[in-house]
Amino acid sequence: MSRRADQRSSRSRARDSSTAPITLRELITALDSAVVQLVEAPNGDDVAVASAALVDAADLDAETDPPNPLPDVYLLVGVPEAEAAAWLGRVAKRRPDQRPGAVMAKIADSHPLRAAARSAGVAVVAIHPKARWDHVLALVQQMLGRARRSTATAFESADLLDADTDLFDLAQVVAVNAGGMVSIEDAQSKVLAYSASDESADELRTLSILGREGPREYLRALEQWGVFERLRRTDEVVDIPAHDELGTRRRLVVGIRETAGDRSAPRMLGSIWVQEGATPFAPDAADVLRGASAVAARLISRSLNAPTTEGLLIQRLFGEHGGGVDIPTVTAALNVVTGGPAAVLGFASSTGDAGKGAEFASIGSLLRLHASSFRRDAVATIIGSRAYVLLPQYKSASSVSAWARQLVDQLEAKRALLLRAAIALPLADLSQVASARAEVDRVLDATATTYPDGRVTTLAESLTPVLLGEILDLIAAHPELADPRLSTLDDYDRDHDGSLRASAHAYLIAYGDVRRAAAALNIHPNTLRYRLRRLEEILGINLAEHADRMLLELQLAIGQRGPATRRRRRAQREHVESRQGTPETAD
Repeated sequence: MSRRADQRSSRSRARDSSTAPITLRELITALDSAVVQLVEAPNGDDVAVASAALVDAADLDAETDPPNPLPDVYLLVGVPEAEAAAWLGRVAKRRPDQRPGAVMAKIADSHPLRAAARSAGVAVVAIHPKARWDHVLALVQQMLGRARRSTATAFESADLLDADTDLFDLAQVVAVNAGGMVSIEDAQSKVLAYSASDESADELRTLSILGREGPREYLRALEQWGVFERLRRTDEVVDIPAHDELGTRRRLVVGIRETAGDRSAPRMLGSIWVQEGATPFAPDAADVLRGASAVAARLISRSLNAPTTEGLLIQRLFGEHGGGVDIPTVTAALNVVTGGPAAVLGFASSTGDAGKGAEFASIGSLLRLHASSFRRDAVATIIGSRAYVLLPQYKSASSVSAWARQLVDQLEAKRALLLRAAIALPLADLSQVASARAEVDRVLDATATTYPDGRVTTLAESLTPVLLGEILDLIAAHPELADPRLSTLDDYDRDHDGSLRASAHAYLIAYGDVRRAAAALNIHPNTLRYRLRRLEEILGINLAEHADRMLLELQLAIGQRGPATRRRRRAQREHVESRQGTPETAD
């Protein structure tokens, strides 16, 4: 058996044993009629679906050969109907095993598109025009990540605790037992899961499922009625009457609050909403909601406090949590090809890592969206206050650099978030991902204030600041190499409210040009000359001597390097040393 065939076999076994595919019918049912509608299914709606990829018109135009592995579902972002039909015409010429099972797009039910879909044997699913693509992608990935289970048993159970469930199953359980249609939201009112809708769903429910904000008048009414305040402060179920003018039906809602520990004010995790349908709520609907709130609190807390199995695999692939992964097993589980060439990119805040972790983590979904659009098999993760992207089998190094620069510019323009990026390539295979992450970290550590080529660079392009920074860290790690005379200089500055250290730094980076250094300090050149003479007296050095100047510049640079960077570099060295002597798994 060839190596590639063996990889396909491993991937197939992984799907069969751990992430069995669901059918297209199950996916559409789970996504709900408010989000999707089946337009054409030439092979029926029971085709297996286990993977999805986000693509745009440029991806389809550039596609000459089917990708390997082939996604089961293509999400066509911004692809006009005519271009989608033309692409399906090209797909029809491929072998059946080189065609996706379905495509999803914001398109109308047109005759040419249906004819092209029938010819290609590919199902077409229409996405609601108001649906947000990042929301749809997250829902699809969540559905595909769930193992197939017999839902009938769980949904018919009257005891919520009998169901070994996730939030979507919990929503369906509540809908069956309380009556109505259920939405489970996080603390920012973003829908996490929902039950099936019927024709009695109002616009507020539809907009929420689509990832859109509800009518502002209704949200203001809820605020005026004190609903949000009661959800934050109590465990009571709030009964919200229908509002004919806004077109909203009656609802019950309960807060989801974290109760573990000795918190005096439990953390708000979200809420459960039930919209009344064609029949009234069940008599014990309030009790069902209170029980569901406790179950949801455990589920949400668990998801917040622990990464998913896939997330752990990705982070271990990048060398986190001890590394030492079995590469063929991980790549089969992630559905990526082991061989190269591959690229690893690291992203960090341009304004420093401190205090930016929460802000940076908020762009995780957006980063994954962009990475998946660029490469269907891209893998992304956030570790600490940095993000990392793996691009398996990229087309060209220049395209990777261009994409990274475009992404940095887009996030700055749209999110006012200043990022910088480092690229490591080419990787011969995915066993080198962890070492590539260490390489991009070296670059990001060294280029916090220096960008050799804009805000996107490589180790080769930034070798000078990288090596200089690491030399400084090595010196700083040995206290006996610290010049004690600098402590005397700092004492003088503190006691006399002086600026001798800053003056010396300005003079040295100006290569001894007194006038240029004085202009940078906004002082008279004679003032700077006086300070430099005073510095020579205190330190007992001669700035006309090359050795004295070089030593002083090194010592000043170590102080400016900062302890955070030194701690990061030391931790990286210790991690590498701890792995030395451990045999790597062959791929």
